[in-house]
Amino acid sequence: MTEDLPPVTIVAACLRDGAGGSPTAVLAEAPLSEAERCRIPGETGTSHAVFVDTAEPGAPVALRFFTSAGELPACGHGTVAALAYLAELSPEAEFRAVLRAGGRAFAGRAVREGAGYAAVFDPGPVALREPTQAEREGVLPALGLAAGLPDVRVASVGRERLLVPVPSRAVLSALTPDQDRLRAACDEAGLLGCYVYAVSGDRAAARMFAPSIGVPEDIANANSTACLAAHLAQQGITGLAVDMGDSVGSPATVIATVEPSPAGPRVQVGGIARIDAPRGGPDEAGGRMGPWARSY
Repeated sequence: MTEDLPPVTIVAACLRDGAGGSPTAVLAEAPLSEAERCRIPGETGTSHAVFVDTAEPGAPVALRFFTSAGELPACGHGTVAALAYLAELSPEAEFRAVLRAGGRAFAGRAVREGAGYAAVFDPGPVALREPTQAEREGVLPALGLAAGLPDVRVASVGRERLLVPVPSRAVLSALTPDQDRLRAACDEAGLLGCYVYAVSGDRAAARMFAPSIGVPEDIANANSTACLAAHLAQQGITGLAVDMGDSVGSPATVIATVEPSPAGPRVQVGGIARIDAPRGGPDEAGGRMGPWARSY
């Protein structure tokens, strides 16, 4: 990376009890190549980078999301991070905006909560379907699970992923997927990844494996949590807190609510985000903050 890149703000998205969260690189939109954008997550020790474009007054705020493997149409915790970034810049006590990403416009808001911001957004309609036998047989054994596991669903808020229930947090914690096999199976099925979860009442734990987009395990995944909330709404659960990140040493919590509407269940999803100081040396992911890094 070169020193003339724009400033990078690191936002910890979806904190749990004020700590942990998913470090996300947030930048103002700039004339960068796709290769430069893809390098920013690795250079900053984050899994994702989000570019925020506020250049056109009165227009929706455009968001673009990147991992080291390429651009994504949507990123839930990246949206939470972007909302906190925008709220920090805003003079309003409660920041509200129309956002645009992945070809759709949607509402988001953020309000100061302690040292951070509580951010929530509309992830869009959730599509749910039964997985095919080929999807089951290709993906579930790569997770170390039986292909005949009940209540598995394919879910999408733009790109499909597998929702996979397990009976307990202990089973969830013990999973050691074959990442190469899982990537091949997800690529074959056209899946973003696998969101494996254990539910107890209105609290759940989950792990998101997405090697196909260069993220072996995500610290927090808000869009997949929205998918799970829509699925569990069919069982009468309308509010859900999902703990993630424990297995990678960065506890996170994503919150989702579901309300009925004429068009189907309306999901809202989000979490608490904190704008962090830049990290000046090699971090746990092997990245290094460059001289372009900044914080508020």
